[in-house]
Amino acid sequence: MRTHPRALSGFLLAAAVLLAACGGEQATTAASTDPSDGGSAADADTSGAAASDPAGPDTAEPSTAPSEAPGSGSAGSFTAATLGGGELDSASLAGRDAVLWFWAPWCTVCRAEADDVVAAASALDGRVEVIGVAGRGEVSEMEGFVADTDTGGLTHVVDVDGSIWTSYEVIAQPAFAFLDDSGDVEVFVGALGEDALVERMTALAEA
Repeated sequence: MRTHPRALSGFLLAAAVLLAACGGEQATTAASTDPSDGGSAADADTSGAAASDPAGPDTAEPSTAPSEAPGSGSAGSFTAATLGGGELDSASLAGRDAVLWFWAPWCTVCRAEADDVVAAASALDGRVEVIGVAGRGEVSEMEGFVADTDTGGLTHVVDVDGSIWTSYEVIAQPAFAFLDDSGDVEVFVGALGEDALVERMTALAEA
């Protein structure tokens, strides 16, 4: 049987289009993470850029999903000014149970949990000392936070440069570092209500 040249040409054209379409479905294009490729690496992951500077300005509310820091370690040592005047040397906490409460003056979650923190400190009646570690803001803003939340009964240290936060690997607020009298530390990132705080602090005191 003789094939008409025009029909054969149409058949070959259709086959070529079909093959091209199948190949297109399998092909995928991923964003390059090679710095030499037109700067695409900057788009690959920018989530760590803001979190790496605990003391830097941050206008967005951080995630407050609770998480445990992996493992435990020795308490980070520091000497820092306290709000209202004075100074605190972490060496004074040696052999004592204490909780460091990491907060920022603009953090609405921190403001909301302030009453719970004060109530938990009162419930333990000095058996576990609660110390605020204020960061990510100006001193005047920190002072305003303390006045607004009526947390002036607690000691608050000023961590303007973020060095204390960094030493405890805290990159979001609120967060808590539970220091037992042996010097071990357990860090919790996220908000804790009064009951949970009292429970953890009681366990700390009785350990």
